[in-house]
Amino acid sequence: MLVLDAYALEAFLLDEEPAGAVVEDLVFSGEQLVISAVNLAEMADRLQRVYGLSRTQVEVDVLSIGLTISEVDTAVAFDAAALRAAFYRRRSRTVSIADCCAAALALDRDVPLVTSDPALLELMWNQAGEFIALPDTAGVVWSPPGGTSGAGPVR
Repeated sequence: MLVLDAYALEAFLLDEEPAGAVVEDLVFSGEQLVISAVNLAEMADRLQRVYGLSRTQVEVDVLSIGLTISEVDTAVAFDAAALRAAFYRRRSRTVSIADCCAAALALDRDVPLVTSDPALLELMWNQAGEFIALPDTAGVVWSPPGGTSGAGPVR
């Protein structure tokens, strides 16, 4: 099982390189892919508002890939709030509450989080969580501070 953040799903659905190709491999790997309902809402908002896709088109695209949509239960909600309270820094670590929902879900289920967001990857690394670091739009892949592999291996 892998947890996707909003960007990972967005990159796949928009066929955005280079991250979209990495997520495409995950989609067709047979691995169970999960996204929180909060991250799904964030992604659907951007696809509709920024890219002009219709709600129906977004729903069909999301549901056609067999993605599991996870509700954010009370425990994950409180864990997400605690993560944001501990890690958010306005100028240096701008993790959103949606980012923290993805992290809390991955940490709760003890599975890797798939993202390219450096602040979110740093949060997962600091929490000894697993992650798959996607390349950003420039093709750069985040690595832990000091260049060590850290507790959160990139798969």
